[in-house]
Amino acid sequence: MDEEDCPELVPIEKTTDRPSLQIPVTIITGYLGAGKTTLLNYILTEQHSKRIAVILNEFGEGSALEKSLSVSQAGELYEEWLELRNGCLCCSVKDNGLKAIENLMEKKGKFDYILLETTGLADPGAVASMFWVDAELGSDVYLDGIVTVIDAKYTMQQLTEEKPDGLVNEATRQVALADLLIINKTDLVSEQELRKVRETVESINGLVRILETQKARVDLSQVLDLHSFDIKDATRLTEKLQLVKSTHPHLDKSILTATIEMPGEVSEDRLNLLIQDLLWEKNLKNKEGSPMHVIRLKGILSIEGKVQRVMLQGVHELYELEETPEAWGQDEPRVNRLVFIGRHLDRDILRAQFTTTLLNKEDSKT
Repeated sequence: MDEEDCPELVPIEKTTDRPSLQIPVTIITGYLGAGKTTLLNYILTEQHSKRIAVILNEFGEGSALEKSLSVSQAGELYEEWLELRNGCLCCSVKDNGLKAIENLMEKKGKFDYILLETTGLADPGAVASMFWVDAELGSDVYLDGIVTVIDAKYTMQQLTEEKPDGLVNEATRQVALADLLIINKTDLVSEQELRKVRETVESINGLVRILETQKARVDLSQVLDLHSFDIKDATRLTEKLQLVKSTHPHLDKSILTATIEMPGEVSEDRLNLLIQDLLWEKNLKNKEGSPMHVIRLKGILSIEGKVQRVMLQGVHELYELEETPEAWGQDEPRVNRLVFIGRHLDRDILRAQFTTTLLNKEDSKT
């Protein structure tokens, strides 16, 4: 073959049962001191007959992991691990990336679940995007969901912390990205304070499911198998999206949730152009002239020429459209439902843009 010739491409055969063979990864995030390590220690020491690998950024001093074994060797991506009597494995890695986790699985065998803790100041969206993309590239793992732990006593203070140049603070971003939110240390606040915390986080993220805990003690079944990035149950997602309402900011410069609903079928090409304009170019602005900044995007869409419902998922600039196994009913009205979580969002402008661009109604009104 001539050196300048392109090599022949061999298509990758996609197996329909691949998700069942992959290991779910749950990202555990939260502000410093919220109780992430307490939650993970609880999971590691409870008897639950599940083989769970918990990957930490570092072993906490005085934690249940203090007897960890140092097995670091030249070239290894993990630093140390600790095997526990309940079948769990806890390890600390130099690199939280996909390669480190797959190497660990190769070394220690398969797990039922992997929990990955991020640092208190990390952006879980960047970590989530890594696993989300690689799941489509044939990885052994897939993203199950993002769990955010917050401190009932100090979360209001953390959510209002000002950042330079109008940047979103870490605590607010972690709430915005959460699929499951654990309000921890509820015993340290009054009912009124707890209600304010709950109302505030719901105003930021209208999609999130909330658990209230003390000492991070939760039913493990509520943390695992979230299937937040799954296409299996489109009906359940449709019902969930119907219940989400647009919110109003409880805090100055707050992130909030905006929902829109539109009947009819949409053009996939125009849909892609508009989403890219919104997520990548950030050309859509609110009434005050500030660019809309979307952190999380979710929806069920009716696409022209497709019988199946199409799920839209977005985290920061990354998004995907994927056909679900569920088809639209023959006499069922086709309705597009979208939920945006982000900053400077304007529901009326979003709805007008989507209606005009997607349905091609130049004279449509909000």
